Amino acid sequence: MMRQYELVERVLAYDPDADEALLNRAYVYAMKAHANQHRASGDPYFSHPLEVAGILTDLRLDGATIATALLHDVIEDTDATRTEIDDLFGSDIGHLVDGLTKIKKLDLVTRKAEQAENFRKLLIAISSDIRVLLVKLADRLHNMRTLEHMKPASRIRISEETLEIYAPLASRMGIRWIVEELQDHAFRWLHPEAHAIVTDRLDQLRQRNKGLIEEISAALTERLEEEGLECAIAAREKKPYAIWRKMENKQISLEQLSDIYGFRVLTSEPRDCYRVVGVAHTAWRAVPGRFKDYISTPKQNGYQSLHTTVIGPRHQRVELQVRTHAMHSIAEYGVASHLLYKEAGHAPAENGDGRSLEAKDIDPYMWLRRLVETLLDGHNPEEFLEHTKLELFHDQVFCFTPKGRLIALPTGATPIDFAYAVHTDVGNSASGAIVNGRHMPMSTRLNNGDEVEINRSEKKTPPPAWERVAVTGRARAAIRRATRDALRRQYLELGRRLVSAHFGRVNLEYDEKRIDGALPRLAAKSTEDVLVQVGRGEMPLENVLKAVAPEKAGGAVQPAHRPRNTFDHGRGQDGWFNLSRVMGLKFYLPRLNERASRTGSVPVRGMPDDLAVRFDDSGAVPGDRIVGVLMPGEGIRIFQIHSPKLRDYENADWIDVTWDIDPERPERFKTSINVTATNEPGSLACIAQLIGENDANIDNLRMLDRALDFTVMRIEVEVWHLEHLTRIMAGLRNLSVVSKVERVFD
Repeated sequence: MMRQYELVERVLAYDPDADEALLNRAYVYAMKAHANQHRASGDPYFSHPLEVAGILTDLRLDGATIATALLHDVIEDTDATRTEIDDLFGSDIGHLVDGLTKIKKLDLVTRKAEQAENFRKLLIAISSDIRVLLVKLADRLHNMRTLEHMKPASRIRISEETLEIYAPLASRMGIRWIVEELQDHAFRWLHPEAHAIVTDRLDQLRQRNKGLIEEISAALTERLEEEGLECAIAAREKKPYAIWRKMENKQISLEQLSDIYGFRVLTSEPRDCYRVVGVAHTAWRAVPGRFKDYISTPKQNGYQSLHTTVIGPRHQRVELQVRTHAMHSIAEYGVASHLLYKEAGHAPAENGDGRSLEAKDIDPYMWLRRLVETLLDGHNPEEFLEHTKLELFHDQVFCFTPKGRLIALPTGATPIDFAYAVHTDVGNSASGAIVNGRHMPMSTRLNNGDEVEINRSEKKTPPPAWERVAVTGRARAAIRRATRDALRRQYLELGRRLVSAHFGRVNLEYDEKRIDGALPRLAAKSTEDVLVQVGRGEMPLENVLKAVAPEKAGGAVQPAHRPRNTFDHGRGQDGWFNLSRVMGLKFYLPRLNERASRTGSVPVRGMPDDLAVRFDDSGAVPGDRIVGVLMPGEGIRIFQIHSPKLRDYENADWIDVTWDIDPERPERFKTSINVTATNEPGSLACIAQLIGENDANIDNLRMLDRALDFTVMRIEVEVWHLEHLTRIMAGLRNLSVVSKVERVFD
């Protein structure tokens, strides 16, 4: 175990101005606090924070960070308090230690939720001081080094967490050597057989290629010296985990990998990096598509380098990474390399042409702040953890705004992700995308160098379907939040209408102050929550009435309302209300009082999936008799009156619904027909042509039954109204290739 003076000397070696007294106090305090504690290995517990501090001295961190490493477990695992730490070591160190302390009293159902809440607390602390993350990474690294002393189940859990969260976080911070060690330790415990096989094959490869590294180094050095370039060359071997992951992703053998061996060439000036690549490409054949310029466009963690692959001596593929000594320091130590120059501030990085790059585009700390800002509004802990992992787990592509601003996005990102990366308001109002001058779908995968322009509409809200397309956690969280808010507004208004009408049945005036007084009996926090639950069908109307006016609840419950024959007679009649833009519908609630009928309509936009009122798959179109059923947790679902599914809702609350189509804003509605056609060349084309000529869209088509002579197909068509559908079906029946057409309500 490292002695007290040894630790102090290690810090003073790179930081002569460090507070020696602070380090000594922290050492003694932590040793006494953990005096009677032992690790699973049997070693004194204090050996752990001491080793964590030692790891951080390798990163050349300041004395306060080293002291924090010594103290990082005292609040969590001993009787020490935050107040005591503040008094003895200052509020700065107290804040750092508190950020590293897990929340002890969590009343959560699942371990995943507890993990998410603790990680949320950690990220908040990290966003205010990056040193919290560096201590946490060192803490996790030492735990992984001693994982063999843990129970097998704990090994698996900790290793999975390391691969999912901490290794990607270290990667985002640019601390490469910590990333590789964390990954390899986790790989060893999660996939022991694969780890053993890869390690063994690497040993065999070293024996077979004995002397190859020296040969390539000598050849490269000779070529560079001929050009008058003074460079430092270092060989590296790809780590077992990286090899295994690449083999798994590309489904190739170890012998097929092209970059097991690589060389780092370090220069003094950025312009020399490009000269080195020129020398290498002149001396050996370059592998097409393997050149990457991270000097001109750095990664989001600040990493800068030139990457290329050439066919070197012995016809061996060799990867070259060319960068300056300063770039190499950032590549190895990431954000930690900046902390020694904290007082000088963050200077903008420069690319190979000397042009300044915006710090907000490449600073990993700024990326982390944005991550926290966008993810802390997660609906639940598991959602927060999910989106965090999405943000951490991707390589990058670089795209540009029309004004030339660089936007770094994960591989596979779409214009949706691009819009939210620019600003949340841009994403929420996005209506289309122009990629490289062409209108493209919002689901288009972006590539490096794409110029993306987002068309906006202030009246638009993001469709829920976008969440399945988006890649970044930021976009998904924003879409989910916008959808949730829009739905809540709809359910709120619907619930208000339903409660008002129910009160009217017993001649009770609707007053939200009455509900305010009944909140304890309803186990709700606010009247708004009650109305939303009613709108969603999660709280029976009878419960609200019983809580507000128990004396009137006795005879209030009536049989489920069945719609009267009021088809197409709702316009202008009392008791009917409109949820505007909800597929042109009006709803009727019995005895809707006058005040409620004057309430303004609820604006609803977007795809049907984000509405409090949804159509069933039975395929109703204007002109059909329809009925609304109040569905628990969903709102109102609209059925065609002939739908066989209605038999399942005999005891549910039914609501009168009538069509109210705005002639200035007609809408298409989807329904299904079965078409039996002859198996002749061009028969399907004839059917599609007739549907198109009649101003209808084919939304989907599938073959239900196919024989030698006839085929039965299910066609989902979008039509304006029932008359339009009838005309199309009549036209299909007149085709010579069609023998039968019928509408279906499945």
